[in-house]
Amino acid sequence: MPQRELNRLEAVHRFLKIQINKQEEFNEITQLAADICGTPSGLITLIGEDTEFVLENGNFKPNSGRDESFCHYVLESDHVMVVPDARLDSRLQDYSAVTRKAGIRFYAGAPLTTHDGHRLGSLCVIDQKPGAMTPLQQEMLENLAGQVIQLLEFESNLHFLKLQYLEAKRTELIMRSFFESTASSHLLLDRNFRVLAYNKAVTLFIRKAYGVDMKEGMDVKQFINEVYMADFMENCSRALAGESIKRERLLDFAGHSVWCMLTYDPARDADGNIIGISYNSTDITERVFRQQAVVDQQVQLDRIAYIQSHEFRRPVATIKGLIDLLSMDGYAETYPLLKVMKKEIELIDAKIAEVVNFTDI
Repeated sequence: MPQRELNRLEAVHRFLKIQINKQEEFNEITQLAADICGTPSGLITLIGEDTEFVLENGNFKPNSGRDESFCHYVLESDHVMVVPDARLDSRLQDYSAVTRKAGIRFYAGAPLTTHDGHRLGSLCVIDQKPGAMTPLQQEMLENLAGQVIQLLEFESNLHFLKLQYLEAKRTELIMRSFFESTASSHLLLDRNFRVLAYNKAVTLFIRKAYGVDMKEGMDVKQFINEVYMADFMENCSRALAGESIKRERLLDFAGHSVWCMLTYDPARDADGNIIGISYNSTDITERVFRQQAVVDQQVQLDRIAYIQSHEFRRPVATIKGLIDLLSMDGYAETYPLLKVMKKEIELIDAKIAEVVNFTDI
């Protein structure tokens, strides 16, 4: 299938998906077309790959196969197709819509052409008796077809804008839910250090620490403690210059201390321009305490290792030396228990060495 036909079918399918909200306007256009051309009725059609669709009650509904469609031939030209008598037209005379009782005799269709040149279907008029059209009638039918495609494209654009809006709202809801549910404090400032956005954690923290209720547009000087102001402003300025800062700091608020992981990042727009500062604060007090507990434990282990390596091993080494001397003097043969003592003292020495090595890991 040629690429142009694929593109045309893609455009057709786009219109088939939409719900038509301006059905009355389309009915008025088809009736006006029929009145101008002196026929009893008019139709708006789209031609799919194998099917002709007719606009009815807000939707395009299948009408016939493409191989039985008059409007299929309208796609071959930019101008109005006029069939004075379908029974005399070799292309159409065997169609069931022609041969049946009260079948179609007269037909005229103007192509529905999109702004990028795809002919999707037609605005057509039909009659059960032969007929003809003047050049003025053909011109007016073409003009009405132009109004149809404009309305269809408007409806399509409106439909997909609504879908994009709903998707954006859904994404915003998800992001807002995540933003508000996190325990970390998130604050977005503009280049003048005024609040653009903040989450619930910031609101609760600032209210508890300073008794201030957060609002958009507030200056940070209204709620940042002067003790931390200079450091805060310096880091914000560095973020506005494009630098990302990450640091741990012990902060004192409302009579208690909190270890926080603070980050200052440049906030950028869709074009990459820095528009403000993204400030985030996470309470890491528990983690810091756990780390300190590990350090304290290691200090204790080091102390144990020192005691064992210096205070315990010294007498063990002395005993080992005495046993070796007694063995050299032949006492090991007279007193077999010396061999047992030597074996046990070596086992104790090995265990002490094992403990020392373990505490060094």
